[in-house]
Amino acid sequence: MGKKVEAAGRKAIQIANYVVEITVMTILVLLAAFTGYALWDTKQLHQAALSANYAVYKPTVENEGKSFQELQTINPEVVAWLTVHGTDIDYPVTQGPNNMKYVNTNAEGKYSLTGAIFLHYKNSEDFSDFNSILYGHHMAGDAMFGQIGSFAKKDVFESRRYGNLYYNGKDFGIEFFAFVHCDAYDRTIFTENVEESQRKAYLEGLMAKATHTRDIGVTVTDRIILLSTCSTETTNGRDILIGRITDRLYPDAFKTTKKEIEKTQAQIDNPAGIPSWQWTLITGLAILIMTTLNIIIIHGLIKRRRTAKARIAARK
Repeated sequence: MGKKVEAAGRKAIQIANYVVEITVMTILVLLAAFTGYALWDTKQLHQAALSANYAVYKPTVENEGKSFQELQTINPEVVAWLTVHGTDIDYPVTQGPNNMKYVNTNAEGKYSLTGAIFLHYKNSEDFSDFNSILYGHHMAGDAMFGQIGSFAKKDVFESRRYGNLYYNGKDFGIEFFAFVHCDAYDRTIFTENVEESQRKAYLEGLMAKATHTRDIGVTVTDRIILLSTCSTETTNGRDILIGRITDRLYPDAFKTTKKEIEKTQAQIDNPAGIPSWQWTLITGLAILIMTTLNIIIIHGLIKRRRTAKARIAARK
């Protein structure tokens, strides 16, 4: 009777060990698969956010805005086109019924985690307000508003002074005069279309909180635009590039050559500026490492299992 109980106990232990080993192997395989998927998904997300995806819709003198009008036909909530010279910020601007829609909706009106650049829903779509606020995700690889934070560097702020805003069938210039890092809940900054009596104080507040400023003679009669995105520097932090909308157009000193345009187009397959072969290598290495670890661990489990069986056999 005692031997039967002992045998049953050994059998139960063997089954328990087998279940544990299978569970561990399953988890390891799933981790390897998840690693590969996560890398692939990150690449896809960056691809979807690149400005090159929207280049066909950009209003230009050559196509007389026809491509832009086509985009407006696809999504009537597209109201403008924003370009910041010397950066990859070159996107259509949307305006939804609230400030949540375009957090997860792209400029073509499709669901996307990349969202779109969007104008505060309470601002006038013709940018006639004293201050208009644009929002965009801070994404790696310089996508969307990912480069706004770089204006915290003095040399970047000084060398990239201008932009362009297209709306109502016409181009307008933007002259940037301040970079601000602030809290997301700072209502002294995030107040759309400030009333006339409060504009002087609003401007003074912006300049007082700014990390960098440039004296271009901004007054309460001007129209200013704020480009806001999340900051990686602080919790709930926001980085804001602020400019004045003007009738004067500014030449793009960073205007790309044909070769550079082709390079930009190629970035659709090379998110974050990383060539596709490097992404393939990184993904392959990650999967190889996980697979190797799996093999080593599984081999160890099998060896331990065999050793345990040998010991049990030796006792009989």
